[in-house]
Amino acid sequence: MAQYFEVHPDNPQPRLLKQAATLLQKGGILAVPTDSSYALVCHLDDKEAVDRLRRIRQVDEKHHLTLLCKDLSELANYARVDNRQYRLLKLGTPGPYTFILEATKEVPRRVSHPSRKTIGLRVPDRKGLQLLLDLHGAPLLATTLIPAGETEPLNDPQEIRERYEKLLDAIVDAGACPHEPTTVIDLTPMGAGGEPEVVRAGRGSLQTLGLQHPT
Repeated sequence: MAQYFEVHPDNPQPRLLKQAATLLQKGGILAVPTDSSYALVCHLDDKEAVDRLRRIRQVDEKHHLTLLCKDLSELANYARVDNRQYRLLKLGTPGPYTFILEATKEVPRRVSHPSRKTIGLRVPDRKGLQLLLDLHGAPLLATTLIPAGETEPLNDPQEIRERYEKLLDAIVDAGACPHEPTTVIDLTPMGAGGEPEVVRAGRGSLQTLGLQHPT
């Protein structure tokens, strides 16, 4: 049965999030609030936890998982970033954007895209999640909490509890999240002199990044 941590959305209690971070270190799977719906998270370097996360979410290895990083300097350890890409990243972090970049050797091969060797990365703008990342001391591997066979992410922690408490180790309840996924931008074409590609227009404004909606 999942532990249930009720945290304040603006002033999250470190004591509760320390307990959540301990569960992550032990291989736990948690549901946590982000700046764009709830997500499932686990320790990056724990193969068993990653496999379990995929089973709960019912996705295969071709499904892009996302690394949640606390800031841009941490992100740069896990992705190859040139000057053009970095300028665009600065505009969108922290915020509701997921950026697809070429993974460095710091990313275990089992969690990067099997054919493209890319990884999705984001720096969330949510106090509780930022504190959890800080207490954990490393990025977290994440996937949006969309139930199998459905298209909408979950944003009500009570519904998550009813549906997933037997599958998860903990649920961090900081109230309802925005009911919209991140905007996903593929920055890998920029490495060859191309332009960024909008994979999914979501909560993050494309205008903030100086980009146009795909036609």
